[in-house]
Amino acid sequence: MQENILGSEKIPRLFMKYSIPAIISMVITGMQTVVDGIFVGNVLGPNTMASVNIAAPFMQVIIALSMIMSIGSQSYMGLSLGDGNVAKTQNIFKTTMIFILVFGFGITLFGFTMNSQIAYMLGSSDILLKDVSLYIKTLSVFTIPMSLMFLFGFSGRIMEKPQLYFYGSILSLFANITLNYTLIYKLKLGIVGAATATGLAYSLAFLVVVWPALNKKNIINVFVGKFDKSVIFPVIYNGSSEGINSIATATSAYLFNMAFMNIAGESGVAAFTAINYVAQFGVLSMFGISDGIGPIVSYNYGSKKFDRVKAIMKLSDKVIITIGIIIFTLLFFFGRNLVNIFVNGNEEILNIASVGAKIYAFAFFVNGFNIVNSGYFTAIGYAKESVIVASCRGLIFIIIGIFTLPNIFGINGIWMSVPFAELITLFIGIKLMKKSYKVMDKKYEVSINGA
Repeated sequence: MQENILGSEKIPRLFMKYSIPAIISMVITGMQTVVDGIFVGNVLGPNTMASVNIAAPFMQVIIALSMIMSIGSQSYMGLSLGDGNVAKTQNIFKTTMIFILVFGFGITLFGFTMNSQIAYMLGSSDILLKDVSLYIKTLSVFTIPMSLMFLFGFSGRIMEKPQLYFYGSILSLFANITLNYTLIYKLKLGIVGAATATGLAYSLAFLVVVWPALNKKNIINVFVGKFDKSVIFPVIYNGSSEGINSIATATSAYLFNMAFMNIAGESGVAAFTAINYVAQFGVLSMFGISDGIGPIVSYNYGSKKFDRVKAIMKLSDKVIITIGIIIFTLLFFFGRNLVNIFVNGNEEILNIASVGAKIYAFAFFVNGFNIVNSGYFTAIGYAKESVIVASCRGLIFIIIGIFTLPNIFGINGIWMSVPFAELITLFIGIKLMKKSYKVMDKKYEVSINGA
């Protein structure tokens, strides 16, 4: 069997081939949310935009569960394929696909029948309840194609087809723009139109990424392999950190929404939503790098080509620093102008958001390292370390920040929670990375001596 390009092609070329499409795909995913924000904020108003943000954790939970299974299976398949175990790789894929179908149906049923209860649980006010409930109910219908889109998209990278997820993302973006314009602006379907546009856009992306898995000639496809319950726990465990990233996003969004609602009402939530629309381009770029290098790291780690693992991490750090400086500059100096795209000149929201943008911006000096380090640990099968980094940056220190800093700094303390959490996590991540590199060096010595 010819060696996979993941283990033979030059690292800079591999980075371009895998990470650049992944970065663009992640940014495009974020642009879909921004597209929703532009249409919802300008056509339907700030209250409806706040409703979308209140409902956002429901979508983020869907994405979280999908990412747990998809990235967990990708790294597990990469390690197995790098080790030469094709049959196990095929079983991992088949088992993950079946598992996603089952939980996807469950979430659809839950969201369709219990949407009002979910809306209240997420912190909706009585004013926003109807819109939040409608968004959740509509979006839940698309759970299965959304979830499978991630699985087939990430598996395509193992099959040496990283561009497919990229193509699917582009189609999804243009579809979302067209559908938002048609459903919200032309047909006046309101928040139902926004949710439908998002769901259909993801479904179209699924149709693009699924086709290699329908080809029996590919090593990984839907016709080979068997359901093996023994791989479910390793997949979930290994992907748990990536799921925690999404779950933490959902949880922190809920906490931020509640904090801003208490201090500044609906305008505070709208300001936070607008800042998130802008900042997520930087965050998603970092996640794109992490996703892109994941199969490269896992395959080469499984093949014991540790010099290639270190090379891809070193290159990633350089790119992270560059992106971080760019996003900091945009948020710190042009935050007010960028936020105005979503709030149509609302001075109250602009005043809150412009100050918040300057504080939030400092997170981008360090958050990329935390995101990529967490992804690195997932790729090499160090789930515990990955969970530690992901939990610290996205949950533990965010919670500590939200419950303590506003007592000292008021509303600015809420914004400070993000850079506070990222900075502390950085020191923890550096210590864990040094430890993993020592283990890698020992494995390298053993492989050399064994040879």
